[in-house]
Amino acid sequence: MESGPAIFAGVVFALFGAGLLAWTGTRLRRGEAVAFGVSRVASATLASVSGTVALALGVYCLTRL
Repeated sequence: MESGPAIFAGVVFALFGAGLLAWTGTRLRRGEAVAFGVSRVASATLASVSGTVALALGVYCLTRL
């Protein structure tokens, strides 16, 4: 019974993390701002860390089945 919510949460976290990392990488490669009104280094670092944490949570949820 508990594997359904774990699969859903794992997929959501993994997709969000991968999407955030891809979006951040694309913005940085193009030389565009990741977040307006914030230091470029700080916003890229925060977005990368958040994406990595979300991806790791997704992997954790999917391995706990």
